[in-house]
Amino acid sequence: QVQLVESGGGLVQAGGSLRLSCAATGTIFGIGTMAWYRQGPGKQRELVALIPNGGTTDYADSVKGRFTGSRDNAQKTVYLEMNSLKPEDTAVYYCYARIAIYTDFQYRDYWGQGTQVTVSS
Repeated sequence: QVQLVESGGGLVQAGGSLRLSCAATGTIFGIGTMAWYRQGPGKQRELVALIPNGGTTDYADSVKGRFTGSRDNAQKTVYLEMNSLKPEDTAVYYCYARIAIYTDFQYRDYWGQGTQVTVSS
């Protein structure tokens, strides 16, 4: 069974920084695209950073220049470095990964449990 375990959320003042981590565990054969999404109060879930397995990371316009997504394939972990945080960045942040397991080698979508990021003004 695959799990995505997130860590690193919390409360920070505007202008501050946080780093989120998300580690994939289980009998994993391969990991394709990984990503970070967020869902703010009263809002729909939105894509923040799309991190392919090779290639360029894409970002939402609202976070370009402030957030950096990266991954460590050996550690099966994806990261989101968030700088110059704004109150409008307040949301629950979810990691996503496309993962195949050894039982059938089929790629499926997996989500983390979500971690709260709150930015105070």
